[in-house]
Amino acid sequence: MTGTLLRRPIFLVALSYLLFVIVSAFFPRLFTADDPYDTHPEAAILPPGGGHLFGTDNYGRDLWTRVLYGSPLTIQATLIALGIALVAGLTLGVVSGFFGGTTDALLMRIIDVLLAIPGLLLALSIVTALGYGTIPVAVAVGVGIVPGFARTTRAEVLRVKTLPYVEAARAAGASWARVLLRHILPNSWGPVAVLAVLDGGVAIIAISSLSFLGFGAAPPAAEWGTLIADGRNYLITAWWLSLLPGLFVALLVLSLNHISKTLQEVTR
Repeated sequence: MTGTLLRRPIFLVALSYLLFVIVSAFFPRLFTADDPYDTHPEAAILPPGGGHLFGTDNYGRDLWTRVLYGSPLTIQATLIALGIALVAGLTLGVVSGFFGGTTDALLMRIIDVLLAIPGLLLALSIVTALGYGTIPVAVAVGVGIVPGFARTTRAEVLRVKTLPYVEAARAAGASWARVLLRHILPNSWGPVAVLAVLDGGVAIIAISSLSFLGFGAAPPAAEWGTLIADGRNYLITAWWLSLLPGLFVALLVLSLNHISKTLQEVTR
């Protein structure tokens, strides 16, 4: 599998960009020496150039630095959202697929109701009730993507539960709990892991969208959605304020999508 992935140059580029974003989120000083909150009015609205890779904003702050320092907030929110979706989705999917019957029917009807509501609208409703900030946004987005994980997990549990080695384990005297933990869950994890990578991009878009609307971290925090929103009043005179942070986020989402698609193809 590793050899197959290494022969895919686009996959390697996407993975390299993802690793760069993760490293820059934890160690932004490796890529910039500026402070994201230092203002320089004399250097306001400078275009991209050698001194400022992404230019400067209306307060003279280096935009490249603010994008890098915005990574931890968005990535933290994304990880929290995926954690909530994985735990809740896996639990619902395993219980539904493993026990079946009335339990399956009841849980899947709840999931159907959640699927009928657009994810971003559901997240917007939840964050309105919880309040503003990175954590409420992460919780709202996490709840919004739970149905996909629950559906995928249920389908995999139903498939694996009928395979010969599961029946053989039961015939050998293994308890259902042992069969679930040793055979069903490990062999159901592959598609769920691929979905987690794919939904990482979905979560980033949703979190950035909510931040763009003003539900994210309070100013002057450098969050990706907030940075894009800050430049919308300067689209004609200073296009880079919104475009370059937007491209930074878009490339990350495209990288996650390509990694997810490649992993899906390889693991088939």
